[in-house]
Amino acid sequence: MQKSLLFILLMISLSLSLHAQRPPNAGGRSQGPTILGKITGTLIDTVSEAPVEFATIVLVDSKTEKEINGTLSESDGSFKLQDVKNGTYTLQVSFLGYETRSIREVTTTLEKPDLDLGNIFLLPSGIDLDEITVTGEAALVETKIDKLVYNAEKDIATSGGDASDVLRRVPLLTVDLEGNVSLRGSSNVQILINGRPSTLFSANIGDALKTINADQIKNVEVITTPSAKYDGEGSAGIINIITKKKSAQGITGSVRGNIGNRNSSGNLSLNIVKGRFGFNSNAGTRWSWPRVGTTYFYREDGTADALRILEQSGTNTSTFRMYNGQVGAFYDFNAYNSLTSSLRFNGFGRAGDGTITGSLTDPRLGINQMFTRDNYSDNLRSGFDWTTDFKRTYKQPEKEFTFAFQVSGTNSTTENTIVQNGDNPRNEINNNDGLNLEYTLQMDYVLPISSALKMETGAKAVLRDIDSDYTFERYDPDLNEYVSLNDLTNNFFYDQDVLAGYLQFNLKIGEKYGLLGGARYERTVINGEYRQDLPGFDNQYGNILPTLIVSRTLKNFSSIKLGYTQRIQRPSLFYINPYTQNSDPNNITVGNPKLAPEIVDQLELTYNTFVKGISINLSTYYRQTSDIIEQFLDISQDDQVSTTTFLNVGRNRSIGANFFSSVTLFKIWQLRGGLNVYTYNSEGVIDGERLSNEALLWSGNLNSNIALKKGFRIEMFGFFRSPRQTLQGFNPSFSLFSIGARKEFNKRFSLGVQITQPFSDMKAFPSELRGPNFYQQSEFTIPFRSFGLTVSYNFGKLNFNQQRRRGSAIDNDDLKGGEDNNF
Repeated sequence: MQKSLLFILLMISLSLSLHAQRPPNAGGRSQGPTILGKITGTLIDTVSEAPVEFATIVLVDSKTEKEINGTLSESDGSFKLQDVKNGTYTLQVSFLGYETRSIREVTTTLEKPDLDLGNIFLLPSGIDLDEITVTGEAALVETKIDKLVYNAEKDIATSGGDASDVLRRVPLLTVDLEGNVSLRGSSNVQILINGRPSTLFSANIGDALKTINADQIKNVEVITTPSAKYDGEGSAGIINIITKKKSAQGITGSVRGNIGNRNSSGNLSLNIVKGRFGFNSNAGTRWSWPRVGTTYFYREDGTADALRILEQSGTNTSTFRMYNGQVGAFYDFNAYNSLTSSLRFNGFGRAGDGTITGSLTDPRLGINQMFTRDNYSDNLRSGFDWTTDFKRTYKQPEKEFTFAFQVSGTNSTTENTIVQNGDNPRNEINNNDGLNLEYTLQMDYVLPISSALKMETGAKAVLRDIDSDYTFERYDPDLNEYVSLNDLTNNFFYDQDVLAGYLQFNLKIGEKYGLLGGARYERTVINGEYRQDLPGFDNQYGNILPTLIVSRTLKNFSSIKLGYTQRIQRPSLFYINPYTQNSDPNNITVGNPKLAPEIVDQLELTYNTFVKGISINLSTYYRQTSDIIEQFLDISQDDQVSTTTFLNVGRNRSIGANFFSSVTLFKIWQLRGGLNVYTYNSEGVIDGERLSNEALLWSGNLNSNIALKKGFRIEMFGFFRSPRQTLQGFNPSFSLFSIGARKEFNKRFSLGVQITQPFSDMKAFPSELRGPNFYQQSEFTIPFRSFGLTVSYNFGKLNFNQQRRRGSAIDNDDLKGGEDNNF
């Protein structure tokens, strides 16, 4: 009896145990043992052999045809599907611009739960494999249907420099000595970092670029015909700098250092990812040794019978220092909801002192002065950007909702001291403290209506609060103290609010045609006030900005695109700040807070092709700019002072063409080069006088990259830009030549050397301006030949895990940035 009872209890226990192991909805069927594994692989472009990032990978059950798992490919093309039960599946890979690929009979077993599919090659749409030849490694420059991408991390010669050194190598872009950027000859560009704006760019683009180490940049995107989803600003286009941010399970990082005879730098990065949480950070610094240059200035004005002449020459010593850093974190709540937040900070300081010897003669007033002037300056600009994004995705592919919030701030201090001896002695202090705060709210929604039609819409609010506190003090020997000059001392408060909304549609017509059309409405409200004496002002205006792009895919990886866009260029703090920069009492600079925005219409035709290993990009364009903003020099007839300010000088019509090509020779030697030719044709009426000027301008670059055996690489780079034209004359041209080499000892450690301008120690920068009653020329020279040694070391376990694509939705690309070192 006891044995029977024991047997019955044993059978009941076994039955309950088997029932507990059944999966839900098993329908009473028993199931064998299971184990969770992973499926990995790497996506490669068949033509360029470049990794395909952000492609969609979906795992489908072969029996039920239900989607089991999914992910996106990483920046290196790798992907990983975690927690995969043993079974047989179909792997589906899709991405815009590529043929969808399905891999069947993907099987994991109890014995081998982990499966590595190796390289998976994707074919770009419209490619006939019999007509192409694939050679060499991934290209440094890629042309896509909506943008041009320069892969900076593959360029060895940028190591140890800053962002301006990187942008000089990007096709279509030119960058002068001070880091001022122009696209196809126009400086009306908006620069973003990881798709985000920064208030640091609103005051001085050149200084802001110097706060970004070249070693931190992954690639640069150039968008010449932005769609309606982008802010209406950046009339010539948008430049998006993508920094390196690895998503790797575990801890990874890198240490880089550069030491040279002109400047040195250091950079440290650290990345931590565990499960659905990730943290990334980097910090860098760069500084220069003292650099001694020379200056020369000559100006004559008046009539042929009585010329007033100012002539100055001297030397100056300057240094700079910079720092920057970023910390960021993300968390995936589930497969459809994620939160990302990041804080970026940076700063750039410049100090200098110089001695000028000059003379001023004016026969009309009987003036014949000789003087010596000492200048001391110390400038610092620092800022931060804090961005938080919430992203909601859906089971329907490409359907997405994003809400983003950003706070940005920039604080600037400018200190100038002037001590002049001889005739007309003076002792003056000229300071300016600025604060620029910016708040942004943005919502975006993407809805695929069908496989051929997608709608995108969104709204945005940007609230800007700018303060400029400027003072001017002159030493009074009788009082033995500095006395404030009220007419040059004030506090300027400037508010600019922009409210915007957009709607656009992306339509695929058959297999070869694409249409992108939309419009954006932006409402701008401006208010300006002074603390004392001067009257305030306000203004508001609305703009409807249309965009239309038609594209056609041709054979042999070729495409043609026709695009029209209208954009707006609002002046930034650099142009509107009424602070008077008085480091040279005879030549002052002051902003104009009443500037109107530029309105730009652009028509562009672009052709891309890939023929037997040769990549070709050819564009022609017509651009008309109304109320164009330029520097304008005015010379007073009552005293010896010339004033440079900013005016809406009139209209400019420009016709241009740019060409870029790259080719790989002997499988190890890559040549790439570009040429941009365009016209300057501007006219306007200033103070009742009609002015006009025209010129044919150009820029070009050539790069040679040789990959040798045993990890050796050699690169040479040359660049030239003709003088920039204005209504009154031209600003300096700029050219550069450098050569670099690097040895990779292993995947973690490398050593490099770079030499810039090896054939000349000094470089001169002349400029010339003319007006109805004046002629002015100037030139400054600086030591330019430099060499540096770069050491790089990567540490940590580089185990890339699946991560959803992250990045801020905020792109505040709506301000015309500064062009030189003036504040």
